Amino acid sequence: MGTHRLRIEVRLPDGHWAGDVTRANPTEVLRIEKHMPLARGRGTARISGGPDLYTSIDAHPKIEALRELDQRHPSVDISAGGGGFLRPLIDVGVIPNTPFEVRDGWVEWTIECTQTKARNLIQRFREDGLPHRLLSTRSSSTELLTPRQRQVFELALREGYYDVPRRTSITEMARLLGVAKSTLSAQMHRMESAVMRTYAEDIRKVR
Repeated sequence: MGTHRLRIEVRLPDGHWAGDVTRANPTEVLRIEKHMPLARGRGTARISGGPDLYTSIDAHPKIEALRELDQRHPSVDISAGGGGFLRPLIDVGVIPNTPFEVRDGWVEWTIECTQTKARNLIQRFREDGLPHRLLSTRSSSTELLTPRQRQVFELALREGYYDVPRRTSITEMARLLGVAKSTLSAQMHRMESAVMRTYAEDIRKVR
């Protein structure tokens, strides 16, 4: 079964430390660099953010300690029930990739799992009434470009075809590849179309 890469935004519930502190500082971004569950429902995480966020974190009732503030990525110790992984993630058995970011109570996760687990996770978010937005989902088991398209792509990058201004022309690339200019032009059009379709949702999301 192929692996799926799921990108999803989820609103963290009230009482979840990362949701609470970012809702209290809606213009700030909390970045979770690493996270690790501890015994008895506790957890710890490496984070980065601004001074206002750190003040809110330190005052949150579910934070046991905010340590190493002089470091680039301070640590937080989270008490049981303070948030950590949401129940749907635990029940379905998936772990989000790190790092990830939380803004105004919304966390953006990239999760690699089977298609079945991706469907089950979204279903659990619905059942639990957790607001969420599916940003993109795609199979990472299928190759984006064929081996020949990849060869053309690598040559185009190396020769500066995509540089601004361009350092080579399609005519020169066709000569290097030993193909007709019209053949290469059609091949590049198919290649660029595949890339644009694949990343369309990611591009639309940028705001």
